[in-house]
Amino acid sequence: MKEEIVLKSYLEYLEVELNYSKETITNYNKDIVKYLEFLKKNNINYLNINKDNVISYLKYLDNLNYQNSSVSRNLSSIRSFYNYLVEIKLLENNIFKRVRSPKKIKKLPNYLSTLEIEELLDSIKEEKCDDIRNKTLIELIYATGLRVSEVSNLEIKNIDFTNNSIRVMGKGSKERIVYFGKRSSDYLTKYLKVRNTYLKGSDNDYLFLNKKGFRLSRQSIEGIIYKVVQASSVNHKMSPHTLRHTYATHLLDNGADLRSVQELLGHENLDTTEIYTHVSNERLRSVYLKCHPNKKRK
Repeated sequence: MKEEIVLKSYLEYLEVELNYSKETITNYNKDIVKYLEFLKKNNINYLNINKDNVISYLKYLDNLNYQNSSVSRNLSSIRSFYNYLVEIKLLENNIFKRVRSPKKIKKLPNYLSTLEIEELLDSIKEEKCDDIRNKTLIELIYATGLRVSEVSNLEIKNIDFTNNSIRVMGKGSKERIVYFGKRSSDYLTKYLKVRNTYLKGSDNDYLFLNKKGFRLSRQSIEGIIYKVVQASSVNHKMSPHTLRHTYATHLLDNGADLRSVQELLGHENLDTTEIYTHVSNERLRSVYLKCHPNKKRK
């Protein structure tokens, strides 16, 4: 069967059966197309792969100066594709199951201090409806650790003001509950009072809307946060994900256990959450080096 037809079928499977996001499907498609083009260029049948072919492809990625994380993502995409080939009986075994991904270099996530969060929120003066919306948006991401895509798709019906909780549909259609405090509740109440100015005469179930009455896209949310940071006194390079990192770091710094943070963030593996313990350890080390009288003794 032609690889183009199989790839199209696989992408439909990701969308319909696994309910993957458009962004994830786009990334999978990009990785697999690159791989199939490499095979075609080297006259290799995608259904007749051997160990040497795999090694050649990894060398090819290395020559393109791919970082370990990018190589891992490529392998993950291809491995998933070959799992599908086995499932639809085009292959008996998935050779990529035996291929180890290169060890990822863990980078400490970027995060803000409590003071910087306050400075960021205080910089929004609430003079216009957009100000109230933007302040609520930033506070809610910091208070809940939601991903940008989750905030973009958040509907009013998902918010439970009685229990100060939000029902979230995360990656892979996995549902979880996150919680927010009184300040977030106050901001949400204030925003909902002015939200009608965005509706333009038509109903919209999404919480955060743009001036045309449509939900704020991921790109729009990123743009809003960028502008707020630029206009504030916070001298910190950040993105919406920085607020999620800050949420997790502050929880751990204040005594939350790792398993609870994993659940709240919607991480499938605890390894993903453990990066935040390194952040906290680095902070403790810097406090020690700054404050302990023995720090310079040999």
